[in-house]
Amino acid sequence: MTGLPLPPVPEPYYLPFHYGALHNIGVDYLVDPGPVQELLAERHPALAAADFGGRACVSLNYQLYFAQYPTGGGITEEVEINVIAHPRSAADRLPAVDYGQYARGHDQTRLLGIARLHVLCDNPLAIDAGTRLYAEPKHPGWFTAVLPSLNAAAVQDRWSVACHRATLGPDGLRRHEEELFAVEADLAGLDSEPVVNTPVTGYGTDEKGRLLAGPLTVHQPYRFHPLDARTADRVRLTLGERGAESPGADGPGPGGPAREAVADLARLVGDAPAAGAWTYQSAPVAAHHRPYYIP
Repeated sequence: MTGLPLPPVPEPYYLPFHYGALHNIGVDYLVDPGPVQELLAERHPALAAADFGGRACVSLNYQLYFAQYPTGGGITEEVEINVIAHPRSAADRLPAVDYGQYARGHDQTRLLGIARLHVLCDNPLAIDAGTRLYAEPKHPGWFTAVLPSLNAAAVQDRWSVACHRATLGPDGLRRHEEELFAVEADLAGLDSEPVVNTPVTGYGTDEKGRLLAGPLTVHQPYRFHPLDARTADRVRLTLGERGAESPGADGPGPGGPAREAVADLARLVGDAPAAGAWTYQSAPVAAHHRPYYIP
């Protein structure tokens, strides 16, 4: 046989991983490419940042998902801090697309994918799986969120997600009150359109420096909300402490990986306006209706 071997699938995991439900908001920022390129060279040296008119794209991606297993189910929340990037070796295969075309899924090569800088997650099993299967830089965190829901019509098209610091110990996830960052999006009344922008190629670099690519397919269209100077203030990013000077309990480095994520957001995004938001809400599969009296 010729070609590269497939990465291993360690026990107890099985691929593909099937989502039972997914609720998802992403926010994109077009930013100065210099700091982005420096971080990519450090974290994912085989990748180059996508060029959208002289700007790089940093993307925040919040997910709430359900998965069913033979013995029950599990609910997971996580936030990815990503850079839109492509393999350096494939630069001559890229289509010429601007940000709006990329967001609408026009890159059918799927070479423009997400280079994960940080992934914060509240499920120890998902942290282990993401690290071992996809070389994700995945660490503990926990979340408070207000999401659109058919069970609470008053919050339609309004999203609010705050990420808090957490640590992993022998008893599982330990939650700390410290808020790392928060995203608020009021998309009510804004123009949106259905887009088919998956599969999304997720890139990771393993401990041996090998570049991995793993696609995620979502089986229904997203809603894309293009933002401009008139509407960018509908999305607000708030950063907490921008990194501590002493090692934290959640890992090595200045304040640990969670606070490092805040420092990287401050460095890469700062006060840049949001360029677009995209949302996905799993369709309901059943409804329990209002009761009635029997005379």
